[in-house]
Order: sequence, then C-alpha cells, then structure tokens
Amino acid sequence: MAFKSHSNTNYLKNYESQSDYQAYLEKRLFEIENELRNLNMEKERLLEEIAYLRSELERTKMPPLIEAYVVDVLNDGRAVVKSSTGPNLVVQVSSNIDLKMLRPYTRVALSQKNFAIVEILPQIEDPYVQVMEVIEKPNVTYDDIGGLERQKQEIREVVELPLKHPELFERIGVTPPKGVLLYGPPGCGKTLLAKAVANETNATFIRTVGSELVRKYIGEGARIVKELFALARRKAPSIIFIDEIDAIGAKRLEDATSGEREVHRTLAQLLYELDGFNPRENIRVIAATNRIDIIDEALLRPGRFDRIIYIPLPNEEEREHIFRVHAKKLRLDEGVSFKLLARETEGMSGADIMKICVEAGMNAIRRRGDRVTMVDFMEAIKKINRKVKEAATTIYR
Repeated sequence: MAFKSHSNTNYLKNYESQSDYQAYLEKRLFEIENELRNLNMEKERLLEEIAYLRSELERTKMPPLIEAYVVDVLNDGRAVVKSSTGPNLVVQVSSNIDLKMLRPYTRVALSQKNFAIVEILPQIEDPYVQVMEVIEKPNVTYDDIGGLERQKQEIREVVELPLKHPELFERIGVTPPKGVLLYGPPGCGKTLLAKAVANETNATFIRTVGSELVRKYIGEGARIVKELFALARRKAPSIIFIDEIDAIGAKRLEDATSGEREVHRTLAQLLYELDGFNPRENIRVIAATNRIDIIDEALLRPGRFDRIIYIPLPNEEEREHIFRVHAKKLRLDEGVSFKLLARETEGMSGADIMKICVEAGMNAIRRRGDRVTMVDFMEAIKKINRKVKEAATTIYR
C-alpha cells in the first residue's frame, strides 16, 4: 500500500505498525538501487558502443595504405621500397618502426600522403605453395616397397641419415648430399621411396610436380620455386619431392620460344635454390624422372643432385615380393602361387602388379566368389597385358 502522508494519523491508517513501514521503505530502496545499477550498466554499454562506432568511423575515413616490399635500407634511416603501384621509391620510415626489422623483401605498408613506411605487414605465403605441403604423414614404409634393397640403402644414407643423425657427418667432416635424383621406367617405386623416407624421418613432406612450377606469366614460376624453398626452410626438417622434374629441367635450347624461355627462368631459379641452401640445413630434395636423357646437365652436376639412383623394373624375386605386398588384404584361395605369378609377369612394373591384384579381386566379385583364385590372377594378367599392347600400338601407330 502506498504511503501518502507522513503524519502519525495517515501512518496509522495505511500501516498496522512502524515495522511494516520500515520494511516497505527498505524494499523500495532495494528496488531503486537495482534500477540504478541496471541503468549504470546500460550506460557503460552504450558508452562502449559509442567509442566503437567512433573508432570505426575514423577507420573508414582513413585513406587506404599501399603495399610494398623493402629493397634496401639506407644509412640515413630512409628505405628503398618496391611499390605495388609503380617504380622503386626512396621513402622515410615512421618513428615507431624499428629499422632492424626492415630487411630486403620485408612486406610493409606505405602512407598515401607521403609514402612513408607506417607499418610492417606479416609475410604471406602463396596458397598455391601451401597446398604442396602434405599435412598427414605418409603411411608408406620400406616394407611396402618390394625389392630395391640396394636403392633403399643408398637413399637412406644420403637423405634419411643426415636428417636423423647430422652429428655423424659433422664428426667426420663429410658434407652430406643436397639432392637425390631417382630415374627409371614409370611405376617402379620412385614416389614410394620418397614417401617412405618422409615416413621414417618424421620430416615435413612437400610434394609437387614439375609441370605445376611452370606458369603463364613471366617470373611467376621462379617466384613459386623461391617460395617453395622458403616454406621448406620454415618447416624444417623437410623433404621436397619434385616428381616429373623433366617438365622444367629439360635441356635448354638457344632458339627457344617465349613459353620455353619462361620454363628456362623457372629452371634457373631452381638451380639457384639448390646452390643457395646450406647442405647441413635440414632440407633434402628428391626428384624423379622417367626421361633422364633430356635432363639439363646443370641439374646433374655435383652440388645439386649429388646422387643419381636408377630404379629398374623388378626382377622375378622382387615381383613375388610386390605380389605379396599388394595381396595382403585379399582373401586368397590356397592354390594361389606368387612364384608362378612372378614368372608370368616378366617385364612388368610394380604399378602393373598392383593393377593385376585389383583386377583379380574384381574377377572374383564378378563371379560372386568368396575368395580370389589363381584363375582370377591369370585372367587379370592377360587383361593387363592386352591393355599394355593396345596402348603401345596406339602410341606408335
């Protein structure tokens, strides 16, 4: 009940006792204090919103900055920059910028008013280069590669050992090889060897194909090669695997077309990068090709690809091992003989044997069988042989 008069008479009319009146006042005071507290909170929120809106308004009024790259820092505190909008400029450096942080190729922001350096921008990585990094560790081991025991041992010595035990080379004083070139017929395990090394060393595995480094515009291919090696240095220990390197590493001709000259520029950058990094850095380069006869001699000289390893077609014993590797997950009939299969696949590569195992499984599925039999394998061999002959006839027709 509302209190309308402070006189004793009205008080007695509205409240039975003085304690009831005090209780009402305390309740009312509590309500007003809560309301005041809520109003203060709302005031603080509105003030924060006003400050944010003012800052956003000021930000929208600011002119955009110009992206540039530092070329050189002069002794008088000025810097030479390469602007994205024009030629090189000699500019002032803002007082809040530490000159020690300015190095060649540092990405900076320039004011539009006087082109002074006002901010150091974070370095960016080309998304095209980022996707070359294999995030998941390759699950291929040396046991998954049939045969090639000598090649496995050699690649372990020149790639895996320097990454896992560099102190051995330092103690003896031997400079570890920078790169390894794998060559041989297609489908013989060159890529598998590179994956197995990455698995054993726990290194960052960066994979690319030579054709991916060839770009349309002048200088783009060389830039990608440069950023590729920069990524490898940041992610070290790392292994760069360049498959089909003959796409950019073919012999250079004097009467080259404009497209070929761009490939030559990319190759020149690759040669520079192979020469540029310290062999004791935790970076190794593995390249693979099916056409070593067309590779430029500059790539093959010592100091770039120090080891050249031939990956041949598997022999009979190695083919038997490869059959056993690819048939691990198949439900086989007791009559399957891997020795006989190895004899029947003379001249075939590991990739061909994998296709034979897959095709044999498909034969079992077609006849609704529950196991893969020797007959399924023999039919698969005939089918793969027929496809190889047809492909050869088409190519040379």
